[in-house]
Amino acid sequence: MVTIVSHGLIRQALRTATAQSHHSVDALFSRFRLDFSFEYGAFLLAHARALGAIEPVAKPASPRLPLITGDLAALGYAMPPALKFDRRVSEAFRWGLLYALEGSRLGGAMLARRVPADLPRSYLLAVHPKGGWAAFQASMDEAGAAGGDGWLRDAVAGAQAAFALFAAAGAQQDEPANG
Repeated sequence: MVTIVSHGLIRQALRTATAQSHHSVDALFSRFRLDFSFEYGAFLLAHARALGAIEPVAKPASPRLPLITGDLAALGYAMPPALKFDRRVSEAFRWGLLYALEGSRLGGAMLARRVPADLPRSYLLAVHPKGGWAAFQASMDEAGAAGGDGWLRDAVAGAQAAFALFAAAGAQQDEPANG
């Protein structure tokens, strides 16, 4: 397992194992025009459904649920109900959820550029502090090294579950919300 820690192979394995799911979720959400408030609202509503299911289980150090709730309120929307999700997961599965959540901060920073400055963007602008993504990956590598057999399998399952929740939430948002 030392090789995994020293070379970041856990992150590489997660990235490889979830590449297709990640691509599918990105494609699903790319249909929303973030420069129109009603479509941006629909985008946030879908994200909120998934985030509301994942964050209570993943327990990120810097939750974004309050940020997306605030952004939705500023647009005139209530927080939607979270998707159903089993909260009994292994620690490795939780790390997989965190991998997907923390990685989404990187994409959020790029998406925020497409949102007009007069619209609320707290959720998308909640990026890692300098060195934060590297520190997260190092912590994940340490957890994986200590996790033993099956850790990576469970972490991949957690990451895949996160992407599946975002995909389900995006699919539920058939039509952009009319604000």
